[in-house]
Formats: sequence, structure tokens, C-alpha cells
Amino acid sequence: MKRAIAPFQDWVRRQGAWRRIGLFLGLLAIAWSPIAFSVYWPGAWFDDSNTAEIISLALVYLGFLYGLPKWGRAIHGWPAPFIRCGLLFRAQTVRDLCLAFVIGAFGVFGLFGIETLAGWATPTTPSPRFVFFVFEGLLMALAVGLAEELLFRGWVLAELEQNYSALAALWMNAAFFAGTHFIKPLNVILQTLPQFFGLFALGLALVWARRSPTGTHKLTRLGYPIGLHAGLIWGYYVVTVGGLSEYTGRAPEWVTGIGENPLAGLLGIILLGLIGRRFSKCAQPKCISD
Repeated sequence: MKRAIAPFQDWVRRQGAWRRIGLFLGLLAIAWSPIAFSVYWPGAWFDDSNTAEIISLALVYLGFLYGLPKWGRAIHGWPAPFIRCGLLFRAQTVRDLCLAFVIGAFGVFGLFGIETLAGWATPTTPSPRFVFFVFEGLLMALAVGLAEELLFRGWVLAELEQNYSALAALWMNAAFFAGTHFIKPLNVILQTLPQFFGLFALGLALVWARRSPTGTHKLTRLGYPIGLHAGLIWGYYVVTVGGLSEYTGRAPEWVTGIGENPLAGLLGIILLGLIGRRFSKCAQPKCISD
């Protein structure tokens, strides 16, 4: 069996990063999507597509988690693929995550504070379920942060850095991250297209966070990007879903945020730029995981 697939492995190794990424995702779609679709289709049929979509996406991601170590060992010879992608559960990783989480969350709170002082937003009475939303948002933010960072700043960035310079990998990773968030119907893409710039700025900041050394050594882990990503999501969730603030309409959306997303406006892009600049000052040229 190993002799039969060896030529395929050699052929994949000779491909460029984008072809390898496409091959892996294509194989994942072929092998795992039928399982996810079998869950999504009945849910959509019975008008419960939102829940079905979440479950099907979770199943596809489980396929990614199952396939990543096999791909890393077979194609790149990584002895510990998850560690190579920056996922290492250590006390220092938790400290990095918590620090970046605070930066992200307080960045969002500060953004709403500035908008409130400017008269562009106004405080509101919190939702009666505010405490519940705080913990629900925390779990959701950590789950999304872990899932997206292992995918984009873990595996995809590792693939890109195999073939491209640090600068090229940085820009391509950020563009790919922003672009994949626009896999939507055309009318929705056109309505939310300005959000691309905020997502791109976020992608740059997260790559720099991924490349920032952790602790007293030069190794770079996923603690910073997971924490930063989760903190931004949680801060936004607590303020908006928790009902702490609402926009007054006195400033254009392109300033405060397209679709009431504070990170999709000029102020949000400035915030992400400041955070990214801070991480970029200490970032390594490329990720160092070994």
C-alpha cells in the first residue's frame, strides 16, 4: 500500500503551496463532505438550516483535524504536525492566549468608548440574559479562535512559508483569510464587500501575532493569534448581543463599521493596524515551531 501511494506523495511534494492547499482541501471535501451533507440536507429540508449548517461545518472541521497529522507526516515529514503548526498546550501558551485575549477584548471596548464619546454610539440597558451571553460568547469566541487559527495561521501559513518569502506569505495568508469569509451569495458579497478590508487587516495582525516569540525563547505558537482572535470576537459579542451599546446613526457606516461590525469600519481598521504594528515589532521573519 505504501509503495502504491509513494509516487503520489512525491508528486504532491513537488507542487507549489497553493496546489498543496487545494489538494488537501479537495481530498477533504471528497472524503468528508458527504457525511456533513447528510446532516445538512435534512436540517435544511425541515427549515432548521442554521443548526444543520453549524453541525455540518463542525463535521468538516473534524475531518480537517483527522487529516492534518496524516498529511503533515506523509507530505512534509513533520514528526508532530500539530506542534509544527503552532498548537502546543503548555502553561506559556495559556499565558500568551490570555494576554492577547485581553488586548483584543479591551481594544473593542475602547473602540465603543471612543464612539460613545464622539456621540456615534450610546450606552443601553444590558440584556436580562447578559451574564449568559458573557459565558456563551466566551465559549464561542474560543472555539472560533482555535478553529480558524489552527487552519489559517497554523496549517495554511506553514504551507505558504514552505515556498514563499515571509512578506509574500504574510500578504497571501491575510488575503486568503479575508476571501474565504466571502463564500456567500453574490448579493450578500456586494453588500458586505467593504468588510474585506477589516478582515484583511485582521489577517495581517494575526500573522504577526503568530510569528511573535513566546516566553523567553524564539519559538512562535498559536497562543497569541488564538487569544487575539477570540478577544475581538468576545468583546464584540458582549457589547452587541449583550446589549451594552447601539449606534446613533450620526456617523457613516464606513467610519463606525459596515453592518454594525466595528472592525469593518475605518476606526476598526485603525485599531487592528495599531495591534498589528505592535506585534510586527517583535515578530520573527517566519514561524519557528521546532
